[in-house]
This record gives sequence, C-alpha cells and structure tokens, in this order.
Amino acid sequence: MRQRRRGRATLAAVAAMCAVAALPVQAHAAGEPAPYTFAPEAKTVGGAEVSTDASELTPGSVYKSSIKPGEKLYYRLVLDTDTNAYVSAVAVPALGGQVAYGDGITVSIRDSTDLQCSSEDARFESAEFPHPIAAYAYRVPEKDSTTCSEAGTYNVLVERESKATSSQDAWDLELRYESEPKLKEGGPAPTEAPKNWPSASPAPLTQAAQERTGGTSYYDATSLETGKWKDGIEPGQTHFYRVPVDWGQQIFASVDLGNSVGGSNEYIGSALALSLDNPAHGHVDEASPLSYSGKPASVSLDPLPPVAHENRFASSADVSAMRFAGWYYLSVSLSPEVEKAYGKKAIPMTLTVKVENSAGPSPYEGSAGVFGVTQDDKDMARSGQSAPQAAKSDTMNTVAAAGIGTGTVLVVGLGAWTLIARRRAASAAGGPTATGAAGHAPYGGPPQAW
Repeated sequence: MRQRRRGRATLAAVAAMCAVAALPVQAHAAGEPAPYTFAPEAKTVGGAEVSTDASELTPGSVYKSSIKPGEKLYYRLVLDTDTNAYVSAVAVPALGGQVAYGDGITVSIRDSTDLQCSSEDARFESAEFPHPIAAYAYRVPEKDSTTCSEAGTYNVLVERESKATSSQDAWDLELRYESEPKLKEGGPAPTEAPKNWPSASPAPLTQAAQERTGGTSYYDATSLETGKWKDGIEPGQTHFYRVPVDWGQQIFASVDLGNSVGGSNEYIGSALALSLDNPAHGHVDEASPLSYSGKPASVSLDPLPPVAHENRFASSADVSAMRFAGWYYLSVSLSPEVEKAYGKKAIPMTLTVKVENSAGPSPYEGSAGVFGVTQDDKDMARSGQSAPQAAKSDTMNTVAAAGIGTGTVLVVGLGAWTLIARRRAASAAGGPTATGAAGHAPYGGPPQAW
C-alpha cells in the first residue's frame, strides 16, 4: 500500500510536469508580428457546403476551421426548447495579406426551415489591414413565439465576402459555442432595455502606468483591471487584453499612442484600431480608427451601458451585446503601413481601463460559467495573468504539492528502512529485537543479514 501511494504521488508529479510542458510557448522572430494563437484544445472541424453534411458543435467547445473567399459553410447544433445558444467566429486573415473595405464574414443561426434566428457580420472598414475580426449569432427562444423555439437541429452558417483585389487565401476560423445558464426562478422579467444609463466619461486616472504586454489572441489575452497599462505594439500586430466586468458594472477604455522618435511626420490614416468584444466573443463596439503622424495621439471607446440581462432587448447592437457578465476583450491593432514611415520598432502605447460601479448579483441559477466573474478572475486581473499563465501557475502548484508529498513519503520510507536495518543488525549480533525475545531472531527463524 505504501509503495502504491508513493507511486501515485510520483505519477501525479510527472503528469503535472507533462501538463506544464504541453502549454503553448509564445515565440516569434524579432521584428515580425506574432501570429494568432489558437486555443490548444481547439478541435479541427471542416465546414460543409451542404447543410446535411455539417459537423455538430457541442457546448463549451472551441474549434478551428477555415473559409475561402465566397464560401458559405455550415456547422450543426442540436438544441432543446430552452437553451440560449451563442456561436462566435473569429476570422484570422494571414499576416502580410491584403484586405479591402467591406471584406468580412457573416455568422447566422438558422432553424431546419432556414429561418434566421439572428446574424451578425464583422467587416474591415476604415482599418483596411489584416487583423482578427469577430462576430457571433445566437438562438434565444422568446416567450410566446414559435420562431426558433422548437427543439431540434439548427444550422450555423458562416459566409465570407472578399473583393477581387484582396488576397484570395483561406482565412483561419476560430469557432466557439457557449450555452447560457438558466435564470433563477423569479429572475429578470423586464422585456425592454434600460432607457437611461450613465453616459458621461469617468474622471481620468492619475496613477502611473504599469507594464503589461498584450496577448496574441482571445485565448492568451492579458488580464487587466482598472488602471493605466503600458505596452508597445509593432506594425501589423494585434494585442489582446481581457477585463472582468460584473453585473451592473460599466467599462471604459482608451489608447494613447506615443510619438515616434527620429521618424518622419508622414500622415497615416486609420493606423490603429481599438475594439471591444463580450464574453461570448460577440462584437460590442469599436473606436473610430486612429490616424498617426508620428506625434502623440489618443482614441476612446464611446460610453457603453452597465452590464444587464435586459440589455439584450435593445435595438442597437452595442447595447444589446452588454447582456452578460464575464471577461470582456479589448483588442488593439496597428496597421502594417506604419512600418513604411516609422520602421519595425514597436511604438509605445498606454491602454487606460476603468470599470465603474459595484458588482450586482447574478441572475443565473447555479454556476454562471463564462457569463460570470469569480474571485479567481479578479485575482488574474490584478496579477496580469492570461488564462494559460494561470493554468501553468496552478499546475506548478500541483507539481510542488506532489513533489512535497513524494519527498515526505521517501523520507519516511528511508527512515523506516534504516530503523529495520539497524534492528536486524542488532538481532544478528545477539541483541534484543522489536519482535522476538533477547537472543532470538523475529518469528523464531535464523538471523537475516540485509
């Protein structure tokens, strides 16, 4: 039994160390934009051109796919009568490619008769350079409505539009499917969005900026809390950050881009894009793209309403998207055109984030999953950990605990072995033993030498 426990402890330590080794490593050549990092658990799935051939997506899962210009690809959902289903698609054009105004994707969920439940598109507009863009669609059964309310098979349709002048390479897709928890009995009853909410910008933060390097994707986005965060961004890069925003809380964000040292004063329109997405990776809002001429410049998101369940009934997409608590994702993209005038070197920037109001109660029954904010989330935001960094930290704690446990077992085992050896040696010399009378070996047999 003792050996078995020791083996289990050792196996736990080895398994934990293997888990650390399996975590993705971020690396890219100096001066080159880092590629988008897909979640390592993402399952590769092909979209079908015919709906009856579509692969099924399961709740809480992430998938990797791809889409060519002009393609219309189907994926399948199997839903009951009550589930609120959200499916997002992140389109990732290849770095160094070409996109045009209006290029993008449309995501929709449709029932078995092809009736559309909802749709959203993500387009390259003024910021006409390759960077990840996201959109989502949802099926939310409405009371006293038969539209998209029946149990059965639903289709997710992802469509891509690209101009002839754009790069014709396939875009990578990252697909996520999340189901919303059930509401508490007697939970939110309003069917209209709040008409009045604080729309004034908050007082500016006066604290000194701290360094936080952004991630390359939603998966490894750097966690932030209220504060001023200093980073540097290279031409062609997109940096991702995430902020926990709880029920009743309101998020504000702005980016200050520093001046270029020793560069030209060339004007570059739509040089930097700032965007916000919700916990289901649905697009919330973006700031007007920032132009740059080598001098300090700043851009902010427009004020958004506090997170509330009833926001979903708003007619405007940005208010509707503020419908649940959880991690809200900020992405900052710098045009590759900046390199021509100002070189490859990263330009300093400061991201200012402010979350207002105290957190309110969750409307959900039981665990909220990704649609809630936990103490662990707040701790990660305070420390600046990304999800994989937090997982690595937890795994290292497991390794340490397993190592301590294994070490303790080994020390105890060695002590016991030493004690037994000494007693048997004493027995062989005619001394007293622990189990037999003086001058006799244990169990009445001859003395044994180890």
